[in-house]
Amino acid sequence: MATTEIDRDAAAKPAIKSANKPSTSRGVDQRLEVIVIPVSDVDRAKAFYARLGWRLDADFASGDDWRVIQFTPPGSACSVIFGRNVTVAAPGSVRGLYLIVSDLEAARKDLLDRGIEVSAPFHGAGDVHAGTDEPYLSGSLRVNGADPKRGSYSSFASFSDPDGNGWLFQEVTTRLPGRIAGDGTTFASQAALAAALRRAAAAHGEHEKRTGGHDENWADWYADHIVREQAGQPLPS
Repeated sequence: MATTEIDRDAAAKPAIKSANKPSTSRGVDQRLEVIVIPVSDVDRAKAFYARLGWRLDADFASGDDWRVIQFTPPGSACSVIFGRNVTVAAPGSVRGLYLIVSDLEAARKDLLDRGIEVSAPFHGAGDVHAGTDEPYLSGSLRVNGADPKRGSYSSFASFSDPDGNGWLFQEVTTRLPGRIAGDGTTFASQAALAAALRRAAAAHGEHEKRTGGHDENWADWYADHIVREQAGQPLPS
């Protein structure tokens, strides 16, 4: 039977679900919690990620043949692991690892204060997304300085670990619709919540100027602003 005939026959038959396998349409959670990064010197890498201020979760070893270390960035639900005989990938071969921050300048300053080299802010040219540390976007497609409009998802800074594994800060202040679960009130850290409150306070000040009086329901207004901002919905006026 020809391939086209096989394809036609397969398309005409209803899909058969295995009684032994759960359907993926049930929406089983699949949480990304660990990323493996390849390093050449385990202790040097451990010292670097500790200097970043990340939380050390584990340092396990089995003789001289195996060792695994786990760190978690502040406010992150995902951790990184590295070690000895943890991966066959070449040290320094991982690029474009995103660290989402609500304030790019504050994140850069924190690393600089810790003695970590980090790039100046940059953004993409035109509609080009600059969020990569690959060489092919290191020239004219990458523009110096944060995004002039300070659009969410648009401003970046990069740094690398001692092996050259590449990390990116990406500034996100307003999430696109569907990018956050529930009612949009979950924050990755205390700092992220504080930043959202400051933005709500500034917007509420403008709201009171327009309405010409004190808003006794300011708490409700703040809550509405924060939920809408995180959900990517139009903000209250």
